[in-house]
Amino acid sequence: MRFTLLFVFAVTRVIAQDSTAVKTPFSHGDFSWLNGNNRQTQQSPIANKYFNPSIIADFYYSYSFNNPEDNTINSSSIVGRHNEMTLNMISLGFEANYKNAYAKVFTQFGSILSVIQETDPTTNRGRNLRTNDLKYIREAYLGYHWDKWHGVNFDAGIYMSFIGLESYVSQENWSYQRSMVCDYTPFYFNGMRLQIHPNSKWKIEPWLMNGWYSYGKYNQGFSGGLSVSYRHKENIATVANFYYGTDTRPNPAIINPKDRIRFHHDNSVMIRYGNRPESKGISKAAFSLNSHYGFEEGGKNAQTGEALPDRKDAFFVGQSLANRVWFDRNHWAVTTRAGWLSNPTRYLPVSPSAIGFTDGGTDFKAWELTATLDYMPSDYITFRFEFLNRHSSVPYFAGRGGTTNPQLWEGSAPDNWQPDLRKLENRIIFAMNFRL
Repeated sequence: MRFTLLFVFAVTRVIAQDSTAVKTPFSHGDFSWLNGNNRQTQQSPIANKYFNPSIIADFYYSYSFNNPEDNTINSSSIVGRHNEMTLNMISLGFEANYKNAYAKVFTQFGSILSVIQETDPTTNRGRNLRTNDLKYIREAYLGYHWDKWHGVNFDAGIYMSFIGLESYVSQENWSYQRSMVCDYTPFYFNGMRLQIHPNSKWKIEPWLMNGWYSYGKYNQGFSGGLSVSYRHKENIATVANFYYGTDTRPNPAIINPKDRIRFHHDNSVMIRYGNRPESKGISKAAFSLNSHYGFEEGGKNAQTGEALPDRKDAFFVGQSLANRVWFDRNHWAVTTRAGWLSNPTRYLPVSPSAIGFTDGGTDFKAWELTATLDYMPSDYITFRFEFLNRHSSVPYFAGRGGTTNPQLWEGSAPDNWQPDLRKLENRIIFAMNFRL
């Protein structure tokens, strides 16, 4: 990590421009069109110079045409219930700053806590750390800002991850359901970061954290990462992210599980190819391409002494291509998206049931198509209707019999019971999002 920081500072000295004047990063254009970015162009009416409060409310209704009897959606990290009206997230918080010191605190409540936070296994390692200690915090950190170049920030706490392009907050994404490649990558980190803006177009951000969307550490080592963003013009943006960590839960079948390391990389290119903001027809058009590659390697089987699958087999690769067209002065938008992934040892996909996969194999491939219609009468509210079509190479999506147990309620299941998993899922979503 020390060498990464030295490299970052060396690069910033080469590309820094106009270090005598303090400027705002990414101030050379309006980037509210970006996928994974807040679409609001107006400042909150309740914000002031020192204090910026925020309110987010997110509601959805989702229906799977597989019609699972236990009403459980098992293939998503944002939508968890079928054929029910669900309050997904309420988030209240604020940003405060004074004399270059700052703090950001956002709470969260709703069903998204069960979908993501309650699945963190690191809170069961040792004592003095429980999911309930932190799961109601969506984002919270404190830090200090230096008026160097276009800004240098150092902060520590829980902050949102940029790996995967699409945001944890649904309002910031072009579609409600995140793409599958983004669904299986981090949503938050617990650690420290340094943000360096050598000029208005670049951001270089090294990370040091406990693990991959985990509150604690899986093993003895910390995890590290780096994010590099470049926005050449208002209509072009790129970002590349890198992650390296020991994200293996201790297991008696593995000798020295800390030797089992994970590497992940994703990069995104976003281009706005049309912009007529006052048009009552097509007012804006853009596309985003998000590509992923990662692997796991290291560790041995305790009984045979054989090495566990390495990057030749334990890899992850996938892409998501989305195109969005805005209409009527950006009050309406249509997004189409296609994606695919391959993860032969299944170390990333969300577990389809309490007993995991049921086919006994190891391969996993998936494909998806998504269509989204947005109505945005103002900067503060979005109405969204979405259709998803997803396929997998092995049974993965919840079928009619559900994925809980024969009684459809949480609890122990008979030894011979198998969840009903299918290779196909068609789903519709109606969602509303308010943000102030």
